Amino acid sequence: MSASLAVEGLSVDFSTGSGTVQAVRDASFSVSPGSIVGIVGESGSGKSVTCRAILGLLPPRAQISGRVVYAGRNLIGMLSAEVQKVRGREISMIFQNPSSHLDPLMRIGDHIAEPLRYHLGLSAQEARKEALALLDEVRIRDADDRFSAYPHQLSGGMKQRVLIASALACQPKLLLADEPTTALDVTVQADILQLLKKLNRDRGLTMILVSHDLGVVSEICDHVVVMRSGRIVEQGSINDVITRPQNSYTRTLIESQPSRLRTLANGRRQGEHLIQIKNLEVHFSEGRGFASMFGRSRRTIKAVDDVSLEIHAGECFGIVGESGSGKSTVARAIVRLVASTSGEIRYAGQEVSALAGRELAAYRRQVQMVFQSPFDSLNPRMTVRQAIAEPIWRHGLRSREGAQTRAQELMEMVELSPDLADRKPRQLSGGQCQRVAIARALALSPRVLIADEVTSALDVTIQAQVLRLLARLRRTQDLTIVYISHDLAVVKAFCDRVAVFRNGKLIESGTTAKVLVAPAQAYTQALIAAAPRVVETSKGAVAS
Repeated sequence: MSASLAVEGLSVDFSTGSGTVQAVRDASFSVSPGSIVGIVGESGSGKSVTCRAILGLLPPRAQISGRVVYAGRNLIGMLSAEVQKVRGREISMIFQNPSSHLDPLMRIGDHIAEPLRYHLGLSAQEARKEALALLDEVRIRDADDRFSAYPHQLSGGMKQRVLIASALACQPKLLLADEPTTALDVTVQADILQLLKKLNRDRGLTMILVSHDLGVVSEICDHVVVMRSGRIVEQGSINDVITRPQNSYTRTLIESQPSRLRTLANGRRQGEHLIQIKNLEVHFSEGRGFASMFGRSRRTIKAVDDVSLEIHAGECFGIVGESGSGKSTVARAIVRLVASTSGEIRYAGQEVSALAGRELAAYRRQVQMVFQSPFDSLNPRMTVRQAIAEPIWRHGLRSREGAQTRAQELMEMVELSPDLADRKPRQLSGGQCQRVAIARALALSPRVLIADEVTSALDVTIQAQVLRLLARLRRTQDLTIVYISHDLAVVKAFCDRVAVFRNGKLIESGTTAKVLVAPAQAYTQALIAAAPRVVETSKGAVAS
């Protein structure tokens, strides 16, 4: 039988060089046996800290008060040895980024077998047998082969399944899942949510699901707790909170869901074909290095396979598909970050592959790209002002002093506070960093802005702000935008036309209203069906 959990007046403070940070303030909620409770809120709301406090995973500098009562025992203040007996054995946790929580030097099977041997005292052979059964339960095919694989040999979705299997190894009664589907493709996300629902149903497993996405929480949760700035601002049944939210912040979260966004597309198609792609192919060879030295054959991966499409001046053109579909490779081929194997890419009638020298530099000023992770694409040593100003003076458009002035104007354009000008990327939030990347891309006054998954890892409210910003810039700067995403709800709200990619091929394309409302292809239909969204049912439940 699952045990209940009660969090009573929990507060968590962190001592820092600049003072005390109140991460969680007087949080109280309960979890009934066999139920699934969702905790939602933006980054910094305290939801992950709350889960880590339950399991005693906070650093020594954390100051904790209040009670966490599990099966009649207060976990706060419990001796370390006693907590270790509970952790993993009775309460387990799935973390957000599996790549950061799987040992790259440890085989997949050993990640699952280790807790079995530590907590249950199983022999190596017994632990292996149980680990194989768990891999099968979380729907990893070819469990025998995967047992000996390393994390880098698995996809993001498969690594998340391994973390789930490891967390389930000792048959815990309570599972804490911290953003288990963030940044996963919608179909993989749907698979993980279905798996969690099945485990709850078949095992009677009690769960706490942490997310910034109310659509994900609505899929499987019975009860929801809404957090903001370390405090619980609202809680109740999932249907009551979504249909009758009492707090203004909850209403903002709901209205910021991609499926609830008012359309930002203008529905107009301009006459000029600005970018024309014809029979484009981009191939990569797998098995470089030692394989080629010893004469082994190298497998050719067709990242883009015979793709043809046209992008009109002034429109927002969406490209959607799962990871590995080729959508980002097409974008990189347009800006010549990867070489085309064959086919044509024309910009304003010019063949892009033929450009060189000054013509290529001029082209790159006209077509700019914003990447998915601004933390990776911005120089960590540069301030915001320097990062935005650099392309301006490097291309000789203004002096260094003039570029600094222009950087201030661009910061205002993308709604960045002047106070942030001298900060570095690590001192900014994800949304602020993405605005810096957009300002830097706009610094050269381009005609085309390619946005590659620019909102995929952002909180829904920040995502909505960035989308509105891009829509305004498109209107005021006369931009053509190529928007790449795996989130169909965002593309539906933002784009005029859309192309659907799968395995390097163009599956279907057309107006967003046609493709995403009445799709012709089964694959597009499956993508749409897999997307979570906040919907009330007539029976008072919430479904997708």
